[in-house]
Amino acid sequence: QTIVGLNLGKSGLRVSCLGLGTWVTFGSQISDEMAENLVTIAYDNGVNLFDTAEIYASGRAEVTLGNIMKKKGWRRSSFVVTTKIYWGGQAETERGLSRKHIVEGLRASLSRLQMEYVDIVFANRSDLNTPMEGLSVPGRVEGRSGYSSGLRSLVWCDLCVSEVVRAMTFVIDQGMAMYWGTSRWSAMEIMEAYSVARQFNLIPPVCEQAEYHYFQRDKVEVQLPELYHKIGVGAMTWSPLACGLITGKYSDGVPDTSRAALKGYQWLKEKVQSEEGRRQMEKARELHLLADRLGCTPAQLAIAWCLRSEGVSAVLLGVSSAEQLLENLGSIRVLSLMTPQMVFEIDSLLGNRPHSKKETRT
Repeated sequence: QTIVGLNLGKSGLRVSCLGLGTWVTFGSQISDEMAENLVTIAYDNGVNLFDTAEIYASGRAEVTLGNIMKKKGWRRSSFVVTTKIYWGGQAETERGLSRKHIVEGLRASLSRLQMEYVDIVFANRSDLNTPMEGLSVPGRVEGRSGYSSGLRSLVWCDLCVSEVVRAMTFVIDQGMAMYWGTSRWSAMEIMEAYSVARQFNLIPPVCEQAEYHYFQRDKVEVQLPELYHKIGVGAMTWSPLACGLITGKYSDGVPDTSRAALKGYQWLKEKVQSEEGRRQMEKARELHLLADRLGCTPAQLAIAWCLRSEGVSAVLLGVSSAEQLLENLGSIRVLSLMTPQMVFEIDSLLGNRPHSKKETRT
C-alpha cells in the first residue's frame, strides 16, 4: 500500500493523505516509548504529516513530539509539523487569538517542539458550545453574553479576523511558520480572513481543520468544497472514527482504557451513552456488515470514506497502539472501493447525506 501525497488545498505544500494526530494520546494516554513507536511506524509507511497543539496535554504533546523528531534525526524538510494556537495558559493574555498570544504562543510551541518553525500554524478557535480537551468553553465572545451562535460569529469576525490575519502574516514573515490555517472556523469567518488578506496584501489561510465522520458531514461536504473552488482552502479532517463510536468500541459500555473513561472527557461518555449516540452505534453496526463484505475493518472503511470526499487533503488519525495505526493505514487499499455505487450504498444506510452537488474522489 502507498500513502498518497496531495496538495494541501491549492497551496504547493504536499502532505500525506493520512496524518498522525497527538490529541489525547501523546503526553497523556500513552507512554513516550509508544509515541516514538507510532511516529516511526507512520513515517516509515509514508506519513509525513504530524499534528499537535499547544493545549494537548498542557503542552506535553508538543514536548513529546519534539523529543521524538530530534532523536530520530530525520531531515526537517522531509516531514510536516502543524500546531494550533488558542488555549495556552491560565492568564487572560495566554489564550485567544490576539496578536500577543499568537506570537508568544507560537514561540512557546516552537520551544517545546525544539524546532525553528512549524509548517502550518492553525488558529484554533473552539466551537463555543463544544468542550475541547476537557475544558468547558464559555458561551460568550469578548465578554458579551446572550448572543445567538450566528450573532456571536458576526461579532467575532468584526473584532478579531483582521488581527489574526496580520499576526499570522507576521509569524510567517518572521520564519516561525510556512503557512497558516484555521480550525473550527465557519465558512463565513474563513472568507472574511481571505478578504482581509487580499485587501491588505497579507497572507490568507490555506486550510481548515474540521471534524468529519459518518455523523458529522455538512461542513466538509457542503461548505468547504465551495471554499476550495473559490479561494483554494483545503480540508484537514479529524476524528474519522468519532472517538471510537464508529468502530464498536462502546457497544458494550465504556471500556476503562477508552477515551470516554479518561478524566476530563465526561462529555464524550455522555455523548456515547445518549439516545443519539445509541442510534449512531446502531448505524455503525450496519456498516460493519458492509465492511465484512468488502474484506476490510470498520475503521478502514470509515477512513477511506472520509478520504473520498472532495477537497479533503488529509485525514488525521488518533491511535494508541501500533496495531491500531497499521490497521488505519490499511484504509488506503480500501479507497479504490469507494465507487459512486458504494458511496450511494453507504449514504442509503446513513440516511444523512447533505444536500449538495458533492463530487467524490474515485
